Amino acid sequence: MQKALILVFVSLLFSCNKEKSTSIKSGVWRAQMQITDTEVLPFNFEVTSPKSLKIFNAEEVILVNDITYSNDSIIIKMPVFEGYIAAKLSDSVIEGAFIKDALDRTLPFKAVFGKTHRFEAPKDEPKSNISGNWETVFSKAVEGDEYIAKGIFKQDGSKVTGTFRTTTGDYRYLEGVLNGNQLKLSTFDGSHAFLFTATVTDSTINGVFYSGNHWKEPFEAKRNESFELPNENELTYLNEGYDKVEFTFPNTDGKLISLSDAQYKDKVVIVQLMGTWCPNCLDESRYYSEFYKNNKNKGVEFIALAFEYAKTEASAFKSINRLIDNAGIEYPILLAQFGSSDKAAAQEKLPMLNHVLSYPTTIFIDKTVKVRKIHTGFNGPATGMKYVEFKNEFESFVSELVKE
Repeated sequence: MQKALILVFVSLLFSCNKEKSTSIKSGVWRAQMQITDTEVLPFNFEVTSPKSLKIFNAEEVILVNDITYSNDSIIIKMPVFEGYIAAKLSDSVIEGAFIKDALDRTLPFKAVFGKTHRFEAPKDEPKSNISGNWETVFSKAVEGDEYIAKGIFKQDGSKVTGTFRTTTGDYRYLEGVLNGNQLKLSTFDGSHAFLFTATVTDSTINGVFYSGNHWKEPFEAKRNESFELPNENELTYLNEGYDKVEFTFPNTDGKLISLSDAQYKDKVVIVQLMGTWCPNCLDESRYYSEFYKNNKNKGVEFIALAFEYAKTEASAFKSINRLIDNAGIEYPILLAQFGSSDKAAAQEKLPMLNHVLSYPTTIFIDKTVKVRKIHTGFNGPATGMKYVEFKNEFESFVSELVKE
């Protein structure tokens, strides 16, 4: 019922006949998305001009510069990702919805001007300090859904920042508060809207993870400074009888691209499995784009294979072009799949792999076209030293392949 009402609201949003247009007030706003009847996901943004704003998640700053108006209505289009906010605008309040058309998802949205806090100020002093590493299980004992993670947190007074690393990536920049023994963390990156609520002791964290208003699952964690996830280089591998990957998919000009093309002969080739809807893939693409610009004259090439949930081929290519423009990507992004980002369907297109476990996944191919390594997932900037370690390992291994 709630979703239907939101869709009606959005459809009427731009039918206003007022003559006077309104623009968003410059300064700091507090936004919140309604996740359940009782839980909201908050974040802050700062409007720097009528056409631009910055979204904040801990150390992350997301620049948004696609804002349009119609009378007292506003659309805020997220960079790269397809999601957008459609709302009614007054002097100090914005109220509407965050919408992802391709997935038929909406989240009630409201923002108030001049509110600088993220979560409400804690009423109680924190009873614990959760700084450190946490061995975590999501959806424990739920067949097919259970997975492990590593919580990495820093606490300063009642303020908590950090992330959860999984075998497929990380949950990006989380920020929140510890009020007594009650923990709340959130992030909104233009694609994902994540909220974590939990009860904390010195040695345990037990709570619920919400992804928008369409998914929630329990998690539990115990303090374990020595806990490590499985090796990312051993999770995805070639099936028996294969030593190479083969594919042919179109680029944004409609040209079919294959590893057998002349431009890849005697080159080290990095194949990236990704999606334009995936924040971890965006982090990885920005890093790969920078690396490629600095090393393309050294015999290194990149090819990205995009697995898109966009409903049509045209909209999938539109998303790919937005990513290319936003991240300044100079290597080809091929459309491998549209209409679904289903990993089982993706694996059917790459039958030489044991599975497609994660977006992103990186395949390292040497000058003889043999697969030398497959790296599952991506440890992004929110993981701190793990991100630095990944970059060092990546650059060292590619350098070795180039020298062969």
